Amino acid sequence: MAVIENSKVAVIGAGSVGTAIAYACLIRRSARTIALYDVNQAKVEAEVLDLQHGALYTGSSQIIGGADPSVVAGAHLVVITAGAKQDPGQSRIDLAGTNVRILESLLPVLMEQAPNAVYMLVTNPCDVLTVAAQQITGLPDERVMASGTVLDTSRLRQLLATRAGIAPNSVHADIVGEHGDTEFALWSQARIGPVPILDWQPSSTAPERRPFTHAELDEIADTVRNAAYKVIEGKGATNYAIGISAARIVEAILNDENAVLPVSIVHRGHHGIDGVALSLPSVVNSRGVAQVLDVRMSAQEDRHLHASAEALKKVQEDLGI
Repeated sequence: MAVIENSKVAVIGAGSVGTAIAYACLIRRSARTIALYDVNQAKVEAEVLDLQHGALYTGSSQIIGGADPSVVAGAHLVVITAGAKQDPGQSRIDLAGTNVRILESLLPVLMEQAPNAVYMLVTNPCDVLTVAAQQITGLPDERVMASGTVLDTSRLRQLLATRAGIAPNSVHADIVGEHGDTEFALWSQARIGPVPILDWQPSSTAPERRPFTHAELDEIADTVRNAAYKVIEGKGATNYAIGISAARIVEAILNDENAVLPVSIVHRGHHGIDGVALSLPSVVNSRGVAQVLDVRMSAQEDRHLHASAEALKKVQEDLGI
């Protein structure tokens, strides 16, 4: 595979998340063409027009869209954000039944327009919906993914970087498992530069800094786990950060980057997990998920991973998927 020429990404859903993804892709020049599709014609046409008005300053990317599924035709990547919105106090899992039914009607229409695309779920609960989407489409596992814990990992690295006074891109730590209440930090592999997180020592010129403790790391992980709820409580939805995070995954696919990102796909025996989608560090390129890395975990982390898988499997069983 190689970098996709004249790349096209289709974003499904012109709500706050879909438009944030389209906006991020436009200003980051993530794709040559960004197509925004929604059944609400007036809304999607207005959003596209608003984005087009600023396209002069975004380089060579173009934005198109509408309420006719033909705008998706020929997309190399389809990003699905359509679905019921998560309300304050509502878990991602509460959304599952409604959003599975939406996928059942939506995916066959999209597959007619973009049969060769990679499909990425952003709609929550994204892990459960990834399993449903793979079953509905019959596509190979590697071509159906979710944005997973890419955003959660960004939140984690930002908090660690702020606390340590280090640039975020020099912090190497991941949130894995469910994108939701059972997610956890992979502390056994966390580093600042090459230094294990618990071995990191602050500079002598920054006496106000101190080494991390187990208790503090647990607190940071808990803050990440509940970050979305805090944002939703204050403004009704999370959209900007997931827009940027999704654009980052779009670029990894369309540029055939072989980038390691904690996206979610259906696992078939990895770490003993079968038929459940959850996030682990994975190699992402133009094929979708080219490889799930064999990450070494502590015994406690392995238990957390299986607990996350069991929680998701229970939801799938309740939904009959």
